Amino acid sequence: MTTSAPPSELFGFDYYQNPYPTLEWLRENSPMHQFHFPVGDIPLWIATRFDDVQKLLGDPRFSTNPSWASKEFVDGGMAVGRGTAIERIITMLDPPDHTRVRRLAMSTFTPRRVAEWEEPTHAVVEAELDRLEKQDRPDVMDYAGAIPAALMGNILGFPLDRFNEMIHAIERAFHTDPEDEGANQRAFEEIAEYGRGLIAHKRRNPADDLASALIEARDGEDRLDETELVAMIAVLIMAGLDTTRNLIGTSILSLLERPDQRRLLLERPELKDTAVEEFLRFNGGVAVGFFRFAKEDLEFAGVTLPAGAPVIPAVGSANRDPRRWPDADKLDITRTGPRHVGLGHGLHNCMGAALARLEAGVAIPAIMRRFPDMNLAVPAEELRYDEMWLVRSIKSFPVQLHGEGKR
Repeated sequence: MTTSAPPSELFGFDYYQNPYPTLEWLRENSPMHQFHFPVGDIPLWIATRFDDVQKLLGDPRFSTNPSWASKEFVDGGMAVGRGTAIERIITMLDPPDHTRVRRLAMSTFTPRRVAEWEEPTHAVVEAELDRLEKQDRPDVMDYAGAIPAALMGNILGFPLDRFNEMIHAIERAFHTDPEDEGANQRAFEEIAEYGRGLIAHKRRNPADDLASALIEARDGEDRLDETELVAMIAVLIMAGLDTTRNLIGTSILSLLERPDQRRLLLERPELKDTAVEEFLRFNGGVAVGFFRFAKEDLEFAGVTLPAGAPVIPAVGSANRDPRRWPDADKLDITRTGPRHVGLGHGLHNCMGAALARLEAGVAIPAIMRRFPDMNLAVPAEELRYDEMWLVRSIKSFPVQLHGEGKR
């Protein structure tokens, strides 16, 4: 019998630990669901079916820019990065600003530069595996985080020596703590201030790196202004550190919990690329996309939305929609076929997708090859996910590298 309510409250503790039963219920019973967000107690909608989420991500009637949001949403403190440079990140720009900023940013992601990332990625992964091997009971999340930190430092051209501070700031920025609603904005300002310091450093010490290229990026007389530059560095840090960290961590856990898929990846290394796509689909680093705001009164997915209505695209739910994939709740690294939305879709598809795929495609198989008997050092039910609405982030993930742990 179908229950009259989801198994757990959206964006509550139980939901964060395992959102998929609730998302399944919503897909079947209330695919365009209205509820109150825990921070600010703001009414909004969440789209959970693949077709609706994909359409929402590309629908020009919606904007990611909070300038289109309802007054209730903005006054409730929900606007991401409000009052800081973060509100100018490319993810929240509309055309023509988005078109101009993305064109300038992508001019620095040349094929030559992307090709240059592969060798440093392998070097960073091997160094982190060597470090891991010296520990009695290492935390996989440290490994998962150290790789993008070292690599982003290499690519941007400066050491991310405040990595732990930045991870903590990112966690606070997207945390759902109704007791301290101001913590989010303070965290965004901390990230922006870090970006300003890095830009000042690169202006004094320019080199052949991505940060210097962004500072110098031009299209005719056009270039990034100072706020856009800070926002671009900030979004690269946020997405480049935390999202990739979470993708690597959740994927390694998924393999440890499924010995058949782990064995298959070891026996057939040529499956690396399809495995990464499946990891992104199955339990990728991103849980939902940024809010979309209705730019006018409109109908969407059978629901009437007023202008300014905030809607969450639940990409994690869309990627488990059985209407799109058979056995959608099963991890299958041989899976091919329809594309997922784990790296976005449409105007705001992930600018760093190539780097995320590269890091995951190197880091995940490498740790499995180095430690074929690795398993959990604690029962799986003791692992906890952080209460961050945007991403799926495991707090800690201790392992025994040579077996003897608890499955």
